[in-house]
Amino acid sequence: MNRWVEAARPRTLPLAIASTILGNILAYVDGHFQWTIGTLAILTTLLLQILSNFANDLGDTQNGIDNADRKVALRAVQTGAISPTEMKNAVYLSALLAFISGISLLFSSLQTAPLEIILGFLVVGLLAIGAAIAYTVGKRPYGYMGLGDLSVFIFFGLVGTVGVYFLQTLEFKLATILPAAGCGFMSVAVLNLNNLRDLENDKKQGKLSIPVRIGKTAGFLYQKFLYILSILSFGIYPMMNLGVPPTFLQNSSMLAAYIPIALLANKLQPNLTPAQIDPYLKKTALITLWLILVFGFTQIFLSE
Repeated sequence: MNRWVEAARPRTLPLAIASTILGNILAYVDGHFQWTIGTLAILTTLLLQILSNFANDLGDTQNGIDNADRKVALRAVQTGAISPTEMKNAVYLSALLAFISGISLLFSSLQTAPLEIILGFLVVGLLAIGAAIAYTVGKRPYGYMGLGDLSVFIFFGLVGTVGVYFLQTLEFKLATILPAAGCGFMSVAVLNLNNLRDLENDKKQGKLSIPVRIGKTAGFLYQKFLYILSILSFGIYPMMNLGVPPTFLQNSSMLAAYIPIALLANKLQPNLTPAQIDPYLKKTALITLWLILVFGFTQIFLSE
């Protein structure tokens, strides 16, 4: 059982549900929230993340990315703890569970919605499942072309937040794009750290991640730029949502989330080794969840 828990990569799961929690909180603030929808949204997101982790484990080993040169964050198929056949079956099973959970979510939330809305969300759900698998599996994985950042931003930022908000409210609110983008930038930051850690091995194997394309020094600058974009997205939201500058209470409360990001960014330097970079993935994921919770509870408190 431990081998499957490790293959599911529990440290990635807080980040996975951050955008879903954010969408639920924004809906609650606007007076629309159902526990069934919120719970199913989180469950579906968790299953999609586990699917992505299993597929990544399988695909990277099959494509030679996870090889003997990888010394940090070893994978289950790479080490032989799980066979390729077992992992392939786990990919199929987790994809099926994610689909069932997603269908249950749509059934719970869109019973009164027009058919085109239902079909639209069904397509988005199928795309999310496909994106989780195609990131590293297949002859031309899009993750090896440097497109993983865009996919993560879309699905773990915009879709996760704006989509859940719509499922709760049956309304599209333009202002929700800002915090959704902020969450997306933080999610991309975790992926970028992952790619910075694996940069040398990825370069040897021809995986063209963003750090491989732009170099390690520029990759760390890109990392800090992502943090800045996230802070700006959350900071501008009150003005877009209410048309007024953020209050002193909003600014002071958000400092509790921004300061850890700034401290983390200061520690990320190009001279770090892969083993030194690895712990910062978990820290960034947890700080992202902390950012969402601080922002969310600040919005709830101000709406009361």
